[in-house]
Amino acid sequence: MIPDLLEIGTIHAAYRAGTLTPRGLIEALIARINAYPDPAVFISRCPDEEILGHAEALELAALDELPLFGIPFVVKDNIDVAGIPSTAACPEFAYTPTADATVVAKLRAAGGIVLGKANLDQFATGLNGTRSPYGAPRCVFNADYISGGSSSGSAVAVGAGLAVFSLGTDTAGSGRVPAMFNNLVGLKPSIGRISAAGAVPACKSLDCISVFANSAADAMTVLQAAEGLDTADAYSRAPANVVLPAKPRLGILAVKDQDFAGDAETAKLYAAALETARSLGFTLVEIDYAPFLEIAAALYGGAFVAERLAAIKGFFETRAEAVHPVVRGIVAGAEKYSAADAFADIYRIQACRRLAQAELAKCDALLLPTAPTIFTVADMLADPVALNAKLGIYTNFVNLLDLAAVAVPAGFRPDGLPFGVTFIGPAFSEHSLAAYADELHRAICAGSGKLRILPQAKLPPPVTDEITLVVAGAHLSGMVLNHELQSLGAKLVAATSTAADYKLFALATTPPKPGLVHAPGFAGTGIAVEIWSLAPANFGKFVAALPAPMGIGKVTLQDGSTHPGFLCEAHALDGAKDITAFGGWRAYLNA
Repeated sequence: MIPDLLEIGTIHAAYRAGTLTPRGLIEALIARINAYPDPAVFISRCPDEEILGHAEALELAALDELPLFGIPFVVKDNIDVAGIPSTAACPEFAYTPTADATVVAKLRAAGGIVLGKANLDQFATGLNGTRSPYGAPRCVFNADYISGGSSSGSAVAVGAGLAVFSLGTDTAGSGRVPAMFNNLVGLKPSIGRISAAGAVPACKSLDCISVFANSAADAMTVLQAAEGLDTADAYSRAPANVVLPAKPRLGILAVKDQDFAGDAETAKLYAAALETARSLGFTLVEIDYAPFLEIAAALYGGAFVAERLAAIKGFFETRAEAVHPVVRGIVAGAEKYSAADAFADIYRIQACRRLAQAELAKCDALLLPTAPTIFTVADMLADPVALNAKLGIYTNFVNLLDLAAVAVPAGFRPDGLPFGVTFIGPAFSEHSLAAYADELHRAICAGSGKLRILPQAKLPPPVTDEITLVVAGAHLSGMVLNHELQSLGAKLVAATSTAADYKLFALATTPPKPGLVHAPGFAGTGIAVEIWSLAPANFGKFVAALPAPMGIGKVTLQDGSTHPGFLCEAHALDGAKDITAFGGWRAYLNA
């Protein structure tokens, strides 16, 4: 008996208990795939005897060594699997690779078993899933609606319970929009974190290999198995770990910037998701979305589309008639742009990037709708370009700004169709974003996939080697010296208070400076402080630059935890004014 919701942890538990074997799981999934009513999910299937052979070859003793031991997955058909044609959803373009793409090879080495190659919008050009000669996969909740694209079959395979996870690609949202439409977690890693060697490019400088899974924990397990610097991919980067605050400031859309394509129900679901995030202790900060929207529009609406032509130029010049009509129109549109146009767009994007970075500085991450709404297949076919553009208004900008993203289920409309939101943050912040997504996923209780079952696996918080610092005065958020922390890459972790036995003084300097003092035996209400975190090297730089009489000591907080923090030398209290009763430096200045 296989689990109702396919998760790595539950499957491995069943393997350990002896209630399931890799062969038994594969046999059950083969039967499910054969019975599934949508014939457009797969382009190619791996032979049954081959995948059963892979399952039989696994030895249970390796279960604790291989993170994906006996875990079946599906690969988007623009990513190479040795011996299986790679079509990019264009039969005339097809070739049969002799080697796996780097990511597939890594996942197989970790114990994963490839089931087959999934359908996609041709050449990964689209966010809707209808641009394939192999058919249009449908939303797992209603076959009249689109599955999302371009990673259409990959998302449906997981949403329908045909695979534990799948690989997609994401240039403009192709790993996130289908996640929303099929009630999944969609991880879009930082550019280059997973090698794209062996994948047919769409826009090579922006392409990312993405992951669809039923839980954030599973998505991160796959990421950890797949990541790594690869000399075969010029855009590959060594993994890093940018840790964001456990309770972040989240940039959200102001009402004036909200566009749900007339869908009042998804608007309500976004508002509800924001309230749930607030209830979890996340701080919500409205941002100006205009620069992000302008960047998003540039990906298809200007010279950047020429990179799609560059990806298939040789084929397109000789076999343009073999390309899907809508895709052909998009790619051919690149021919009207000159190199000068490309540079003009680069300059325009850079100007918008500065504006967007100013908005990003107001928060730790963004929390946006994954897509404004979902369309029927009929509506999409009737207006394929305009409706596709609408789907990308909250996704297209992400890779152009070198950000990471995690899409997560966020509820259902009254008609049973899903909605989702996406956490977006700095490059290499995937673990923090996934932790936020996991927390919100559980709080909203939208479950995963067609069955809407809440995943069992919980994602532990990210581990950081950063050093915390307690500040009580001019380095607080918005205060005159806070820029000194921000210039060193410091991140706000929390606003809190000291333990009861601390006093605050206004020192007899010009202008007055705050002085935090430990006063054993004093029973106050605590002093308002903030916790910031810095990389060890930057913490050293900050401390080395501190002027007397300030020093760094151990500060105990109201929760009993102890952190490095500002303390004042005793001799500096001569002539100082005791301002403890104000409760903090900010309150004193505002009095």
